[in-house]
Amino acid sequence: MENPIWHNIHPDFRCNGSPLVFGDLSEMGYSLTKEGAPFEVPLGEFLVDWASDKPTLEVNTSGSTGKPKKIALKKEQMVNSALATAAFFQLRPKQTTLLCLPSTGIAGKMMLVRAMVLGLHLDVVEPSSTPLENNGKAYDFVAMVPMQAQKSLDQLHRVSTLIVGGAPVDITLKNQLGLLSTKVYETYGMTETITHIAVKEIAPEPQDYFETLPGIGVTSDKRGCLVIDAPKISEEKVITNDLVKLVAENKFKWLGRYDSIINSGGIKLVPEAIEEKLSTIIKTRFFVTGIPDEILGRQLVLVVEAEPEPFEENTLLNQIKGLKSLSKYEMPKKVFVVKAFSETSTKKIDRSKTLATIIR
Repeated sequence: MENPIWHNIHPDFRCNGSPLVFGDLSEMGYSLTKEGAPFEVPLGEFLVDWASDKPTLEVNTSGSTGKPKKIALKKEQMVNSALATAAFFQLRPKQTTLLCLPSTGIAGKMMLVRAMVLGLHLDVVEPSSTPLENNGKAYDFVAMVPMQAQKSLDQLHRVSTLIVGGAPVDITLKNQLGLLSTKVYETYGMTETITHIAVKEIAPEPQDYFETLPGIGVTSDKRGCLVIDAPKISEEKVITNDLVKLVAENKFKWLGRYDSIINSGGIKLVPEAIEEKLSTIIKTRFFVTGIPDEILGRQLVLVVEAEPEPFEENTLLNQIKGLKSLSKYEMPKKVFVVKAFSETSTKKIDRSKTLATIIR
């Protein structure tokens, strides 16, 4: 009987310099769960799970298509996702790659799957905001979240291709990345689509739209939200809550989240569109949201991560009022300052928990 496709570990695969075959995965995984550093434990658990006879494994969603939950992903589909990434980026055996994302999330898991399937030479480091700081090596392919890219700008010349996901990339970071020789792509995807199904080049030749990976089509529903058709990765079409403008069968522009729209006095406001405009003047982490208001229903407010003192709220509000790109409806009515945002397990800003510390 032919082995399942996920048993096929590429002979060129290396993990921290050591060659591994399928038969090694369970033992290595068990060792990491028992004796590894805290960040290595979920990596070990994943290896043990991958080496089992089960054709699926359970992962936690981030809530992109609804409430966070556990879902089962087929290992065969995870392999197909890795192959689609390889085809788009023309990845080849023996190229170098870095796992600097938490292995608790699908993004970290898939970096390992890509290395195993494609025969990449993978280095695993503890996730941090500066993953290249203590490492002088050059890499062909690396995945980071925006914060890691921001704090690694002076080291990214050692990376040939960088993909950035987990959160939108703001204008300031895009401009900074555009000064580098590294090819940088913003990714679009979620756990249900086994990470990215589309990418958008942001440096050195920035694009306004996402382009899908091979074998993936997109449409939109009556709400204007993206619908993903990826038969090799998901048996059912994935209906998202992401508002988009379709450019072609394989290209779309992301506008914002349908479920984050703020209805303020009958005017529908898209937070992500407002945040993109505000990012030209706000250099720290922030977000806009709506809070209850007796007259408007929802009032638009700005939440900024900063030290309360000596934060100059009036100065910021005056700068915002001077932004010609903002309509009068997109002007925040209040500014809240939070010393440190609440975060999810994958280091995304947890807006609900952060807001709960303000509105009681």
